Order: sequence, then structure tokens, then C-alpha cells
Amino acid sequence: MTDDFPEMPDFDPRLTRKAVRRGLFRTSSSVLAVLLVLALVATYGSMLAQTRGDREQRMTDVLGTAFKLYNPAYRVVTGTCCETTPWSMSFEVSAAPLRAFGGFWPSGGETYTISQTLFGRVAHLPLGSTANTRLSLQLYDLGGTLARKENVRKALARLPGDLRALAAVEFAAPLKGAELKSFLDQREVCAESVVYERRTGSLPITWGEITWDRGTFAEGKEGCGVGLGNFRSWVSMLRDHDEPNLHRFDLSLSRLRKAAADGLAYAYVDQSTSIAELRKVIEDPRVRTVRLADVTFDLDRP
Repeated sequence: MTDDFPEMPDFDPRLTRKAVRRGLFRTSSSVLAVLLVLALVATYGSMLAQTRGDREQRMTDVLGTAFKLYNPAYRVVTGTCCETTPWSMSFEVSAAPLRAFGGFWPSGGETYTISQTLFGRVAHLPLGSTANTRLSLQLYDLGGTLARKENVRKALARLPGDLRALAAVEFAAPLKGAELKSFLDQREVCAESVVYERRTGSLPITWGEITWDRGTFAEGKEGCGVGLGNFRSWVSMLRDHDEPNLHRFDLSLSRLRKAAADGLAYAYVDQSTSIAELRKVIEDPRVRTVRLADVTFDLDRP
């Protein structure tokens, strides 16, 4: 029988090693290229998913504003949104404790980061219940037994009348919108913020004229410093899926919606009053008590 097969070449180890190396190189290059494409798709796909539509704006609207309610004793400024990674979005806020106007004035305050995960859940929050400034402690005790009227009268009597003061003025009974405006107009005072619930032992819902800086502005029509319409606008844009994140800020949709609908003022914070003015305010029968949080000399007063 004739052998039809060609003669096998001699085995060449050097050529074999080269062929194996070429095969391994092509295989590894293909695998790396696929992995790179998958990584790019995952990275940019995740970032696009997080920033689709108006999610960045809504993040600052909801979380940035909720952070202000979480820290009513601070002046909070929301930064530009957002720093985006494949796993999270974040933005910065600056916060400085409120002080009596006219003396020491912190500039800028500390900077903090608020972030949410790829799945839209808020991570660890700074300040809040741990930010025990004197004003936050006074807000905790609204409706409580501390700062009895007779004791506050004595404290006000021993302080110089021209001292500037930061105080929470608590009402004997909550005032409706028109009643609050009448009170502020009669006393010629301006509220830094208004307390819209009584929650003794916890921080209550507190809202300023422009706490939500994209909402409607009353421009004094509801009383100097009052922004009930601004508050209601913000609450109306909240959705049920915001509830888990609101809980991180010690808030709930039911409390917010009730406070906005009722519109009852339980107290207000005044940052630019004086001891002399507070002596008059505490004698108003509509006032339950005055809770002093800070005093300072007016450094600009001749």
C-alpha cells in the first residue's frame, strides 16, 4: 500500500514555543479588550443612569433641602451637584451655626458631603442630632418645662438691654398664617425661620423664607421672614419613593404634609433681636416663653 500522507516535519521546539506565545497573546488581548469594553459600559452606563433626566437637580432639591431641616440651628448653603462615580452621586454643603447678629459671624462654616448610592439611598449624614448647639437644644425643648417664663424674665433683666440676641420665641397656642403675620408686624420683628410643629424631645420642622431656594418666594406677604408657600411648594414635589431617604433626615412624608397643610406656627427663631425687645416680647399674652440661644454685643453700634 502506497503511503499518501506527506512526511511529517521534524519537531521544532523553538517554533512551537513561538506559536504557543502567539496564541496566548491573541487570547489574552481579546479577553482584555472584552473586559475593558464591559468596564466602560458599566462605568458610563451607571453614571448615565444616575444622571438621567433631572435626577441631579432633584437630588439637591430633596436632599439638600432636607439637610437644612435636619440642621435648623445652622445656616446651610447647598453646593453645585453632582460628583458622580459608578456607585454614587454626591454634592457638598457648607454649614455654620446660627449666632446672634451683630457680633461674631462665622464665614463659610464647615464643608460636608451628602451622597446617595447607585440605588438612590442616602449614605451617612453629618451633623443632625449630634449637632447640639444651644439653639438646637432650645428647639428640642419646645413645649417642654425648661425656660419657664418667670425664669426667663429674670435672665433678661440681668442682661444689658442693648445686647443682640438669638432666640426661639414660643407661642402659647399655635398661630395661623394671618395671626403670625399680624404678630410679626405688630412687634416689627423678622423671623429667621418658623417652627411648624411641636415635637418635644426631638427637632421639629423649621422653615425659613427661602429654605428651598428654587421655590416660590413670599417676599414678605406672609410676614417678614415667613415662607409657608415655599414650604408647601417643596412638600408638594415630594413623592412616596422619597420616604426612605427622608427618614435618614429624621423626617417623614406624613409629618411634612400635615405641617404644610396645617400651616400652624408654634414658634419662630429671631436672629437679630435685642434683649430689650425680648423683654417686651415675653410680656405678650400670645407668647408662652422665650428661649435664649446666644447673645453678643453689637460691634457696629456707636
